[in-house]
Amino acid sequence: MKEARPIAVTLNLDAPAGDWLRLREEIRAAASSLGIDKIGFALADPFLTLKDRLIQRRENGYDCGFEEKDIDKRTHPELLFDAPLSIIAIAVAYPTRLPDPPRSEPGASRGIMARSAWGLDYHTVLRDRLGKLEAYIRERIPEARMESMVDTGALSDRAVAERAGIGFAGKNCSIITPEFGSYVYLGEMITNLPFAPDEPLEDGCGDCTLCLDACPTSAFVKPGVLDANRCLSFLTQSKDEIPDEFKDKMGNRLYGCDTCQIVCPKNKGMNWTHHEELAPDPELVKPLLEPLLTIGNREFKEKFGSGAAAWRGKKPIQRNALLGLGKFRDRKALPLVAQVLAEDPRPDIRATAVWALERMGGPEALEALDRAVLHDSEELVRKRAAESLARLKSE
Repeated sequence: MKEARPIAVTLNLDAPAGDWLRLREEIRAAASSLGIDKIGFALADPFLTLKDRLIQRRENGYDCGFEEKDIDKRTHPELLFDAPLSIIAIAVAYPTRLPDPPRSEPGASRGIMARSAWGLDYHTVLRDRLGKLEAYIRERIPEARMESMVDTGALSDRAVAERAGIGFAGKNCSIITPEFGSYVYLGEMITNLPFAPDEPLEDGCGDCTLCLDACPTSAFVKPGVLDANRCLSFLTQSKDEIPDEFKDKMGNRLYGCDTCQIVCPKNKGMNWTHHEELAPDPELVKPLLEPLLTIGNREFKEKFGSGAAAWRGKKPIQRNALLGLGKFRDRKALPLVAQVLAEDPRPDIRATAVWALERMGGPEALEALDRAVLHDSEELVRKRAAESLARLKSE
């Protein structure tokens, strides 16, 4: 049998198509050694179908505000990269089960971080993987041009992954891979290299609607269409006060929401522990709620700064901790929540403390709310406290 001809280090952009096919498969075979679980190739053509969807999404007010504002940049790779020919998509699988998880107990209530915030910040991990992939390609093609992006880049990671055959787009808007379910981080690299594209996968959801049915806030307008303003994952990351209709539904979520992935049959039994830097620290991903209310900026950065949940700062997590304490009706935390209402300089945090105190109830809560009605400097907080006070007294 004839031995396969190795790819020459000096392969140039005018090499025969067969050389590019061999290099593509060589890259695919090397992926695991680079810390990449799955790799796919796509053409760098405009994402016109996605563009239509994004325009309609914006017109309907479903945007979350975190995405690139320029829809053309999100859908036209040629606006980001001179003469792009292909896009390489990668996926890295992450853990889903917490070893020896600490449990919430009376007087020791805990919150939960979504699985995407476990371990080292996935942006850091994927940039490392894409950097290794760039170096691998550049060794073989010195004249290659490449530009990598993860999550915060202009392109849609999911649209690229779908086109490159990484997985299919589920009804819950997640990319679902046959091998790893939807528990994968996604990244991509635009190149000037003429790689032949992989075939997209067929839809695998069928008639299943478990994810749509399980969403706590009915955030899915229809299969594949998410109203971010109702999505708990986005709400946990916002810096504003949570709308009243969602406060109780937040539960003890501190960052993100996994509900639509947990119920997905494609994720049954999936748990990936082969990337050490993604291993969760149980005390960080299920932290006690009370200490979060008084944590300082320096301590917050030292404790949570290496994870994905820290990017919005401590304020959203403190607000979410108040909601969790209220959800649990944790009376042990009542004096501290009352202190937040009396002393915290942020009006929206004080307003959230009002909600938590109303849920806890009792004479101490009534006293704290009464003081807020009389003395708080913000009209919004006084109004919320008065409403809560009236409801508690009527009960």
